Amino acid sequence: MKKLIYSLPFVITVFLIIYNCTTEEENTTSSTVQQSTPGLEPESTQFNLTVTSGEGGSVSTEGGTYDEGTEVSVTATPAEGYEFDRWIGIDSETSTLNLTLNENKEIMAYFIKYSPFSIELESIDIPGLVGVQSYAFGQYENKWLVIGGRLDGLHQRQPSISFSPSGNNRNFIVIDPISKQVWSKSFDELNIKLQDQLSSTNMEFYQEEDNLILIGGYGYSESIGNHTTFPYLTVIDIPKTIEAVISKAKVEDYIQQLEDQMFQVTGGKLKKMGAEYYLLGGQKFIGRYNPMGPQNGQGFTQEYTNAIRKFKLEENQGVFNFSKGEFIVDAELFHRRDYNAEAQILPNGNQAITMFSGVFKKTENLPFLNAVSITDSGYDQESNFSQYFNHYHCAVIPLYSESKNEMNTLFFGGIAQFYEEGGKIIQDNNVPFVKTITRVCRDAEGRMSEVRLKTKMEDFLGSGSEFIPNENLKKYSNGVLDFDAFETATTDLGYIFGGIQSSDKNIFFINTGSESIASSRIYKVLLHKK
Repeated sequence: MKKLIYSLPFVITVFLIIYNCTTEEENTTSSTVQQSTPGLEPESTQFNLTVTSGEGGSVSTEGGTYDEGTEVSVTATPAEGYEFDRWIGIDSETSTLNLTLNENKEIMAYFIKYSPFSIELESIDIPGLVGVQSYAFGQYENKWLVIGGRLDGLHQRQPSISFSPSGNNRNFIVIDPISKQVWSKSFDELNIKLQDQLSSTNMEFYQEEDNLILIGGYGYSESIGNHTTFPYLTVIDIPKTIEAVISKAKVEDYIQQLEDQMFQVTGGKLKKMGAEYYLLGGQKFIGRYNPMGPQNGQGFTQEYTNAIRKFKLEENQGVFNFSKGEFIVDAELFHRRDYNAEAQILPNGNQAITMFSGVFKKTENLPFLNAVSITDSGYDQESNFSQYFNHYHCAVIPLYSESKNEMNTLFFGGIAQFYEEGGKIIQDNNVPFVKTITRVCRDAEGRMSEVRLKTKMEDFLGSGSEFIPNENLKKYSNGVLDFDAFETATTDLGYIFGGIQSSDKNIFFINTGSESIASSRIYKVLLHKK
């Protein structure tokens, strides 16, 4: 075998080539390592902003993805006929937001239908004033006479203590909201029939000049030893009774009581058109309330009147008497109680009474959503209108503008099947307490619509409360406030007093008596023109 012999120059050349290649690879590797670390900035944190708009408006941006700390401006713009209410997802009522993004955000611009005015509630505290709900009242020279109602909250479910006599208001209460004074006087000096009715709850009542007319009411009767609906019409001289309560004098000479079965009604409404009084809807409830139904426990009877009962009240030398008029029966439209009925001015200038909502439907324990308007010539259901937000008796204010031919009726809190939360309309068939304040508008064409206002009740409050109007305001003959006579930008409409104050939306099925109270709050109602 031949030996391989390489020359010295060849060997040296190969060695240099291998050495140089190895050195270049080592240098290349070293350079790559050195360039991977110095001067590299960490990736920035980013957040998502999602912006949407509810019905009735638009937003300036839909959002996007932004670096942490980025400032983003968002503006909500209402469409015609709407106004901006607030943002959902962030606590702000300002239409333009300047956001600094430090987290993911989802916000929605919430709009409501435009109102030509806003409402403000100013709380007033009167030391020593007791809470009362579902009462009757009259007023004279800025003093209120409060009669009946209950001193506790929502009635309890246990029949043995439901509508307990211990919760009856057995005093005349006089309130002066200007001087913040309160006086009271017991019913004990009166005869037993007067004591029974005047300490009842849910009486129908109406003030005619200086007289307060009371009808029916439900409560415990000392004379029969059971709970019942009282068959009485009682007339009280308001100025003289107020004076007697303040001076601790006798009041019996200022009260007259008449009896007839047509007046055995509770939870209805009493209004007047022309020379006739209208006793609208309501029920006759005999026995103690039992949520399990009339055949359980001691039992009870419950009969809706399903009717409008008309009558005239006449005075002859200080003595009152009545004469019966037409009874109109409609088992569908008038089958309601504990509702709101309010005087109205129609587009043709005629007066009317509208029965709004109320409880309960014949086939299910849910409120009515419809409304019925009554004139001196008949009645009709309001077509193409549903009331969603104030279904139970609460404080109500009627306002009419002749210049716009527009009737507005304001409703304050109470109980309802629907409420707004988080920009959505919630349907709750337990019919909870609500904070909603609404405006039902009847325009010049007679079309009715319901608008939620920006202002809400401070608490779950309003059910069983009353609006007591400012006596100095100009009114139509049926008590509707004259909106066109409001000469200033802000008008003191009057006051809301009392009612049931609940600790939560739904307390009926857990009610032990401590979940709600009869409120002693007074709110001055201010209207601000826009």
